[in-house]
Amino acid sequence: MSGSDIFSVGTSGLLVFQRALATTSHNIANVNTEGYSRQQVDFSTRPPQGGSGGYIGTGVQADSVRRAYDGFLTTQVRNNTSANSQLQNFYQLANQVDNLLADPQTGLAPGLQSFFSAVQGVANDPASIPARQVLLSTGQLLTDRFHAINQQLTDQRNSANSQLQTIVTEINSLATALAKINADIVSAQGAFATQPPNDLLDQRDALLNQLAQRVAVTAVPEGNGALNVFIGNGQGLVVGSQASSLSVVQNSFDPNRSEIAYLGGSATVTISDNLSGGTLGSVLDFRRQILDSAQNALGRVAVGLSATFNAQHVLGQDLNGALGANFFSVGAPDVLARSGGSPNTGNGVVAATVANVNQLTTSDYRLQNSGGTYTLTRLSDNTVTTLASFPGTPVTVDGVTISLTSGTINSGDSFLIRPTRPAAATVNVALSDARKIAAAAPIRTSASLSNAGTGAISPGTVSNTTNLPLAGPITLTFNSALNQFTVAGGPGGTLAYNPATDSGGKQFTFSTYGGIAFTVSGVPANGDTFTIGNNTGGVSDNRNALLLGGLQNQLLLGGGTVSLQGAYGQLVAEVGAVTHQADINSKAQEGLLNQVTQARDAVSGVNLDEEAANMIRFQQAYQASAQIIALAGTLFDTLLGALRR
Repeated sequence: MSGSDIFSVGTSGLLVFQRALATTSHNIANVNTEGYSRQQVDFSTRPPQGGSGGYIGTGVQADSVRRAYDGFLTTQVRNNTSANSQLQNFYQLANQVDNLLADPQTGLAPGLQSFFSAVQGVANDPASIPARQVLLSTGQLLTDRFHAINQQLTDQRNSANSQLQTIVTEINSLATALAKINADIVSAQGAFATQPPNDLLDQRDALLNQLAQRVAVTAVPEGNGALNVFIGNGQGLVVGSQASSLSVVQNSFDPNRSEIAYLGGSATVTISDNLSGGTLGSVLDFRRQILDSAQNALGRVAVGLSATFNAQHVLGQDLNGALGANFFSVGAPDVLARSGGSPNTGNGVVAATVANVNQLTTSDYRLQNSGGTYTLTRLSDNTVTTLASFPGTPVTVDGVTISLTSGTINSGDSFLIRPTRPAAATVNVALSDARKIAAAAPIRTSASLSNAGTGAISPGTVSNTTNLPLAGPITLTFNSALNQFTVAGGPGGTLAYNPATDSGGKQFTFSTYGGIAFTVSGVPANGDTFTIGNNTGGVSDNRNALLLGGLQNQLLLGGGTVSLQGAYGQLVAEVGAVTHQADINSKAQEGLLNQVTQARDAVSGVNLDEEAANMIRFQQAYQASAQIIALAGTLFDTLLGALRR
């Protein structure tokens, strides 16, 4: 080998190890750079020179500088980042609602207990004005608590709308940055077809990871080095160097509810239901799984309390001797016509009223006209009910009566019905005068002092206010020969009663007179009389107050399966269970993310000890290559000296 050959070999080593030292220095400098992948120089032997004496090596060459990169692990980190971001944010949001509902000071349970304790206070002393005033005040505090909890849930709903806007802005910014870096990568690879632009690739991966923190993404590489990014059901957020946009739009039924729309060309498509992952998915899930059901369930308790308490209160009699009025007032269910997207073309006005609180669910409903066939879809489980007689006849489904009040519903028109949600915001105490609390029953019964038998009549109850107050007393006179009572006044007629078989007690009802129900027992003598009349002067009567207090423990909701307090307890338990599960899931997901991150870092991360060792190794190799060049110079000088002789 000539001196020039040795010089060429030494020079090749010098250049290659200089590049290796530069790459190692680059790694060390970026040890704390987020998303940076360790780089290394690929060495290969230069083509040898052949001759009669064999093949002689010509040195070393640097083929490429490449990233220490594992695509599978990088994808796993990205996917787990998206899931972790979603679960962490969902837990934080759910925990706020859980703390609100379960708080012993601000929750609804203490308010319900205090209210029914005040009802019991009136039952204990029905003539007491202070006790009645306490009931009114406690009722107002209870409705205030409904309002406060509902307002905080509404505030969280508004906050969710704001978060959606912020997240969408960030997603659009990241999409634009990804499209630009795609263009830079394609250009860089075009300039040096066989060499990867490592730092640009790292930057793109970092941007993708930031995007995944906000929404779940799918990345598909192109042959030219670009990476296409898809969200939802395959909507292309970034295709090559072109970025599409998301926007926040109003819900087609409720202008106060924000939805996510995809801007594809000239069309805008709402894709909220198709998005998952990241903070965007967590906010959408929180709204669907927590906020909607919580406000609906809170409203069901409010409308249940109002309807059942009013229904019993109007059957009583106040201190003025008048029949009871509604104790509470509450707004009607929401009926929202579709006004966005493809708005209704008809002018139909639909109304909804609560017919039976016992049958109410916590779901919203969608009324739809499809070619003349009307259907009502329960949105919580997508149960569809065909309304055969609607709109000609009002229909009742799940305790809600739906009717067309005016106009026409065209084919394709749709309405969103929220039976319970408005109630928590609109429930109020309707009475302001403590004397109008109907603690007494509107009727009283009595037995004549001259009765000779052992017959007795119960105090009696009423189930409606038809023909009340009574125009006059109703008198029952027993005829022992016919085993019957002759009824004078009221409905008139006779009532069969056989002391031999009915002495244990037989119930009678005058359905057209207040639904008056009473029980006769014992053995009345012939001519014995009993009287049913108005409860004149019954200021110390507490019979209706006792019935009002009994509502606390009655199974009034959920198809007769749960009480008012039980229904609120169910809400607290359900939100608590979801929150607890979210906490468990977020911690587990965080562990998974840490595992895959460590696995990726083991491949791609910079290890300073390893880089320091490489630095020494490449430095020594560089110095050795320099010595080879020096040796080549000495040999060349020796050759020249020999020729000069």
